[in-house]
Amino acid sequence: MTQELPRIINDSCLKMELIEKASIDLIITSPPYNLGIKYRNYDDSLSHKDYLKFCAEWLKNCYIWLKNDGRICLNIPLDTHKKGSQSIGADITCLLKEIGFKFQATIVWHNGRIMTKKDISKRQHYADARVYAPVELILVFYKRLQEKQSGSRISDLSLDEYQEWIHGLWQFEPAWREVDGHPVPFPIELPHRCIKLFSYVGDTILDPFMGSGTTLLAADKLNRRSTGIEIDREYCKIAWNKIKQQHEMLSKNHFAER
Repeated sequence: MTQELPRIINDSCLKMELIEKASIDLIITSPPYNLGIKYRNYDDSLSHKDYLKFCAEWLKNCYIWLKNDGRICLNIPLDTHKKGSQSIGADITCLLKEIGFKFQATIVWHNGRIMTKKDISKRQHYADARVYAPVELILVFYKRLQEKQSGSRISDLSLDEYQEWIHGLWQFEPAWREVDGHPVPFPIELPHRCIKLFSYVGDTILDPFMGSGTTLLAADKLNRRSTGIEIDREYCKIAWNKIKQQHEMLSKNHFAER
């Protein structure tokens, strides 16, 4: 395993100078969804226009941070019905293309979230029904070169994993919020699959909305270097404690095997 501890930056990913240009192999992140989630350091209730403007700012930084053969895996909702229906997935797909990213794939994550009868009964007018899909998207784009040319060229992806995961409908449970104090963490299975599919051992992974550190945990376990940016200091503390504990455990196991 890499002996280098993941790096945590307590700041805003809107600051381009935080990360060296063309230094990142793979970005995996799930930004705020603009659903009114109560974050401590971010307003999650922007107008749709302002939300897309915000996304454009940090995605432009991601483009600068990526190597020419770097990729981004962006976990976002398919759509939303908060404050009016919006096609979030389609809008951000267009935004990525406008910035300069090249399309590679769309993965549909069936997260198993099903509406309750109470939710459904709030609006029961069959001529104007609201359709709710229990899925999220993982948009996969690359910067300039679709074929990965840099890095160790050592893959830890098994044939069975490859054959299962290249089918773009993934199904696994969402993470529970109570586990680490973050209101909307994603499950570690999500970055685990993306890292193995789209990077080599030793590559550098970035999560510009690190939250409680799930992407960094997955990267550290899979022998990748990683950096997380997170504006909330408390989440940085939670992430650091989890990462340090895991890293120390992995180091002990590594030396015990030798």
